[in-house]
Amino acid sequence: MTILDHSHEEHSAPKPAHTATTAPRGTQGANAPKPPVSNLLDRFFQITQRGSTLAREFRGGLVTFFTMAYIVILNPLILGGFTADNAPTDVAGGWLSAAQVGAVTGLTAGVMTILFGLVANLPFGLAAGLGINSFLAVSVIQEVTWAEAMGLVVINGILIVLFGITGARTAIFRAVPKELKAAITVGIGLFIAFIGFVDSGFVRSTAGGPPVQLGDGGSITSIPTLVFVVGLLAMGILVARKVQGGLLIGIVATTVLAAVVEAFLKIGPASATNPGGWHLNTPVLSGQLVSAPDLGLVGEFDMFGAFGRIGGLAATMLVFTLVFTNFFDAMGTMTGLAKSAGVAHKDGTFPRLKSAFIVEGIGAVAGGATSGSSNTVYIDSAAGIGEGARTGLASVVTGVLFLGSMFLTPLTSVVPLEVAAAALVVVGAMMMAQIREIKFSKFSVALPAFLTIVTMPLTYSIANGIGVGFVSWAIIGAASGKAKKIHPLMWVVSAGFLVYFARGPINLLLGA
Repeated sequence: MTILDHSHEEHSAPKPAHTATTAPRGTQGANAPKPPVSNLLDRFFQITQRGSTLAREFRGGLVTFFTMAYIVILNPLILGGFTADNAPTDVAGGWLSAAQVGAVTGLTAGVMTILFGLVANLPFGLAAGLGINSFLAVSVIQEVTWAEAMGLVVINGILIVLFGITGARTAIFRAVPKELKAAITVGIGLFIAFIGFVDSGFVRSTAGGPPVQLGDGGSITSIPTLVFVVGLLAMGILVARKVQGGLLIGIVATTVLAAVVEAFLKIGPASATNPGGWHLNTPVLSGQLVSAPDLGLVGEFDMFGAFGRIGGLAATMLVFTLVFTNFFDAMGTMTGLAKSAGVAHKDGTFPRLKSAFIVEGIGAVAGGATSGSSNTVYIDSAAGIGEGARTGLASVVTGVLFLGSMFLTPLTSVVPLEVAAAALVVVGAMMMAQIREIKFSKFSVALPAFLTIVTMPLTYSIANGIGVGFVSWAIIGAASGKAKKIHPLMWVVSAGFLVYFARGPINLLLGA
């Protein structure tokens, strides 16, 4: 009996019908014309098969880079500084150079995004995760050194890779009900839109009043926020009119507008004395445009030093927090992005799921090994997907640009945060379309879905939204007489999330 292997059918080209007249063996390969590069890319990345084109993939890769490029500037500000006085210092007084952090941020994001595109063939960009880098800078280095903190990140990544290789991560992913997966997508859409509103200054926190408000005192008072509004409307119109490259055109045009405004009004960067300035990046090109990157932080990590400094229990709890945040943030993000890209199956899974999980775990290892923090899939990739990206070729384009950013940091910093924020809001609106898959007529489905959706933006955490959704789905479902329909892994993960949410009291109880 012959067993046929169809595992590579999607990559193989159709066989020609005139096989009887093919050249003799040994001469065909030498004499046959080589297929054009575009055809090779099409076959490798399945571009036509997924309903895309080379132009869309390149545009999508550009858009994803422009909406993610802020991390090359922001990550050094979170993890490092230019002197010990303006950098977060660890328990031993050590600190990270902002210039070195910027270099390894671009390096790791570039390498991991290219690898993800080649292996997983999905249009997702990877870079240093904002949640984890903030956790390291604010909490972890109060107990350990920077090298030891990055060692914990490496351990976290190794565990996530093992979860991917053994299939545990895939099994958990498949156990999640499709309605909850849809809610995760919608929650991420709302979350990134909220990020856009906050980053642009359109929504701000208040003192003594409601948690947030429109602009400053209920009105828009800054020019950069006005530029955000103009960019949002411009991108929205272009997308609504189905203009090819609408988001990219909108980003470039709004950046030009911002540069013109800055040239005439001299607004400057936002600060305590200039609250109406540009956030993160000022749209001005100045000084040296090209510089060699300093990669001195590569390999500067201590994998087991934290266990000796603070004890095994305390170090294990830190790793537990890193794994839970990394694991479920990425899972939720990939769920939403796959649906947005139209490559997700009915059950929410997507092609090369296991490979995607493994490579994402390797990103965590690489981020710790280069001291740039754990690298993970970015929700900002939805901007490139909104531009039409459907394959890993877009990721390769994004990754190459990240590698280039190591040398061209001034060019990377031209796009102000207000412009990138406008793109995020537009993409958030696109992702909200998945809400139609949730049956709100069934309250046992409606409440967990609702809690998942609103918890993400309100707590500024994808992992928190997923955790609340898991726990409420299991408890409400069981109390409604549907315990048999709840996958056992949902109970296991829900129990883990309960520990995750109670880790503060648990640490105090155990004296960790």
